[in-house]
Amino acid sequence: MKAEIISIGTELLLGDIPDTNGQYLARKLSELGVDIYFQNTVGDNPKRLSFLLKQALKRSDIVITTGGLGPTVDDITLETIAAFSGNRLILKNKILSGIKKHFRERGLTMPNINKRQAYIPQGATALENKNGTAPAIILEEKGKLLISLPGPPSELIPLFEEKIIPIFKKKFTLKEIILSRTLKITGLAESAVAEKITDLLRLEPPLTLGIYAHTAEVDLKITIKEKNKESAWKKIAKIEKIILGRLGEYVFGKDSETLEACVGKLLRSNKKTISVAESCTGGLISNRITDVPGSSRYFPLGIIAYSNREKTKLLGIPDELIKKQGAVSKEVASLMAENIRKIAPSDIGLGVTGIAGPSGNTLVKKIGLIYIALSSGE
Repeated sequence: MKAEIISIGTELLLGDIPDTNGQYLARKLSELGVDIYFQNTVGDNPKRLSFLLKQALKRSDIVITTGGLGPTVDDITLETIAAFSGNRLILKNKILSGIKKHFRERGLTMPNINKRQAYIPQGATALENKNGTAPAIILEEKGKLLISLPGPPSELIPLFEEKIIPIFKKKFTLKEIILSRTLKITGLAESAVAEKITDLLRLEPPLTLGIYAHTAEVDLKITIKEKNKESAWKKIAKIEKIILGRLGEYVFGKDSETLEACVGKLLRSNKKTISVAESCTGGLISNRITDVPGSSRYFPLGIIAYSNREKTKLLGIPDELIKKQGAVSKEVASLMAENIRKIAPSDIGLGVTGIAGPSGNTLVKKIGLIYIALSSGE
């Protein structure tokens, strides 16, 4: 079973917003055992969309479009699909009533322009969208399935999970599943990781290993296509064991786990707390820590002391020390860490100061110079 995704919108094509829908749909379809061979992005242009639809329906069993179902003139998906399939658009009063209800429940009057969203290609099926005004549309075209989903993720995700997945399971006999396990690594560059697992990176389908680099992190993704989950996880576990044997000390988490969540887990299990004094990072470290639910149990305080005056006033860094060593120095970072630990109070104090740029460069201290200090009372 082959599927293809077409993301529609000039704002996606020009990179104004990221295509998170394509990423989400590809992952979900893989989990269902549906192969994804192509993803395309096209602007709000009927001719180019029609060309892509023709291509996609030739080579794939399922084509999913996202976006272009809104009420404005640049929302061209339904008109293009209708023209492409030779079906005229017809007004569905049930959909229109649902759109009016959507506005009424919010104390608003439906603008007349939204009536456009109640027209669907003749012969198509409309699926109610509880989170917006545009319904999802399903059209069977010469034995192929063409599915149009609204663009906002808050609408697309519930529609796909509640309506589309059950249709897939009922309509298609999916003989295989695709499962993945991602091991997350920090402390090594991508090339250093690759050197240790070169043989595994050469694995061929149905069991493969991919390597993906991110800022301060490298992901190793084990993927398998198998007949059942039990067999799939057993084979994944064998590769996982080999990787952990070679890179174990650098592996901090799995799948959707984040570095900050794993740090939080360690703090909780060891009954420790941490506080942060930040200068050049401007609160980014505290933000990552507090992004984790329940972080108040181990994070009592964060201070952003950007100016030298506030370093002295809030963190007790002597003005003389700043003048002598500079705000960006080992001595100031160390005292920031020690003092925030005492002020909080907490078991661990972290102090960060540096030159982020674009200005601040000196002959001695260059842009990008960062001091990170940790105080634990020991």
